[in-house]
Amino acid sequence: MKMVKGIFIVLLFYFVGQCLSYLINGFVPGSIIGMILLFLSLYFKAISPDSVRDIANAFTRNMAIFFIPAGAGLLGSYGIISQFWMSILIVCSISTILVIAVVGIVQQKMEKQKK
Repeated sequence: MKMVKGIFIVLLFYFVGQCLSYLINGFVPGSIIGMILLFLSLYFKAISPDSVRDIANAFTRNMAIFFIPAGAGLLGSYGIISQFWMSILIVCSISTILVIAVVGIVQQKMEKQKK
């Protein structure tokens, strides 16, 4: 029963994110909005982490399954990828560095607030 509640909560935030994305004409993907809303709900303790812990662990353990469609899409786009591989490599490298830096800064600030 706990797993069903967790799935419902995750899908509810996904749905709300999709609706908000529709209202802003898809400027930000609904899955991202939903994930941010879920994070904020957990951070401000509107939702208990125990209610989504089981489903989050299940998703994390089976994360490889979620990359299969993306991998198939990449194989289908081989022509364009081979044409712009250097640009793609540069953008991926820079964005990875930025994400690591931002996550590190946010983590440090959250740990300082916790103490």
